[in-house]
Amino acid sequence: TPLYSSAASDVYKRQPITRLMSPSDLGQIVKPFVFLDLFDAKGAGLRAMGDMPIHPHSGLATVTVLTEGRLRYDAPEAGSGTIGYGGVEWLRAGGGVWHGKEMSAEDVPRIQGFQLWLALSAELENGVPVSRYIEAKDMVQSGPAHVIVGNHEGVQSPVPAPVSYTHLRAHETKANL
Repeated sequence: TPLYSSAASDVYKRQPITRLMSPSDLGQIVKPFVFLDLFDAKGAGLRAMGDMPIHPHSGLATVTVLTEGRLRYDAPEAGSGTIGYGGVEWLRAGGGVWHGKEMSAEDVPRIQGFQLWLALSAELENGVPVSRYIEAKDMVQSGPAHVIVGNHEGVQSPVPAPVSYTHLRAHETKANL
């Protein structure tokens, strides 16, 4: 199975990952958010994720949120454990990291979630790498909103994302009142 294949639209499908946004499309408009991937792996796809080779990243950060299944992690700087539904992995690559073997699926039939990639500011893009694994019980809410990155109505996410990121708000208009 190839790592990437291109669909007729600008949505890219990498078994078992579907890229919904990249810098060549919506990622240009909503910077610092540059990629948005959905992942849904079971059977052979789950094994393929486990066989992902070690690969480098630099100058960016990723926020990965699980919506089904459990992942084990073992990272020297962050310890070891598991994250499940609603759990979050934060990886700030900074000046560079090699990764790909620090997470593996628990004994589950399916892993599902999403990953948002963020461009780092000039001050952080060559900084020290940071990774955090945060279980769902340690994530916060403001009313019905789960605060994954940043803050909402005074509730601060435990994800150590840079504070300079802008968040989007829907504004009420007479048409939608």
